[in-house]
Amino acid sequence: MDGVVSYQRFPKIKIREVKDEYLKFELRETDASVANALRRVMISEVPTIAIDLVEIEVNSSVLNDEFIAHRLGLIPLTSDRAMSMRFSRDCDACDGDGQCEYCSVEFQLSVRCDQDQTLDVTSQDLISLDPSVVPVDVAARSTSSGFDATENRGIIIVKLRRGQELRLRAIARKGIGKDHAKWSPAATVTFMYEPDIHINEDMMESLSLEDKRNWVESSPTKVFDIDPSTHQVVVVDPEAYTYDEEVIKKAEAMGKPGLVEIYAKDTDFIFTVESTGAIKSSQLVLNAIQVLKQKLDAVRLTEDTEEADEQFGELGAHMRGG
Repeated sequence: MDGVVSYQRFPKIKIREVKDEYLKFELRETDASVANALRRVMISEVPTIAIDLVEIEVNSSVLNDEFIAHRLGLIPLTSDRAMSMRFSRDCDACDGDGQCEYCSVEFQLSVRCDQDQTLDVTSQDLISLDPSVVPVDVAARSTSSGFDATENRGIIIVKLRRGQELRLRAIARKGIGKDHAKWSPAATVTFMYEPDIHINEDMMESLSLEDKRNWVESSPTKVFDIDPSTHQVVVVDPEAYTYDEEVIKKAEAMGKPGLVEIYAKDTDFIFTVESTGAIKSSQLVLNAIQVLKQKLDAVRLTEDTEEADEQFGELGAHMRGG
């Protein structure tokens, strides 16, 4: 396009910490629009699999059918194959019915309490007809997190007393969090600007040790500390700064404006991602990048089509005029 200056950035990612359900990484050399687009895609546009249709045959529990169906929909399912599945609305194998092997997974549940003790019906009682799509093993995740999982056998759906029964059939389908929160693979996705902190050393040296200590303690989070050997104020954890400006206000109250300068690096971001367990946190980020790339390709294709339509329109007008 004439008169428009374009530039291209090459963002970089550095992984800090990675677990199955937790990922912390740095996104550098880009801007807030890209960071926020990536965050929003992770929350609402990375597909997963969740129960979407429930056919209840028998329910003599204390919960009504709609309540149980809602609880079933919120149970996270392993969704490693979600990206390759079809959306039920786009599936030509079942004409959009949403109940074929290409766009759905069937679950069955049949539990009856025949004892005096209360029986917990949990996600582990859901029997999947596709071994690759099963309820997330909450017990295994709790064990890996350091919790005792001896009594954690899954997500409780309902409790049954003697003589009560629950028997149903459920269909799980592919979806995205934009349609319903049950399809969101992310429990939490946040990012923060990386702070750039500069201490005026000459001004700091003019303070007494007590004033330094009072200034350091004015920060609600432990960003600064005093070196015990040199009595100099040092930055120990810049990422703990929450942009509350408490240390700046304290410096002004002490008659030392400019004692510290804190800026947010508008090209560097620190992401924290927590997965629901449907997919691993690392895979969540990779899938989000793939989805974002597809959306950008679609925008590029639309622009190219509009430009071509404009050129052919001018050509047609010229030919008619001739």
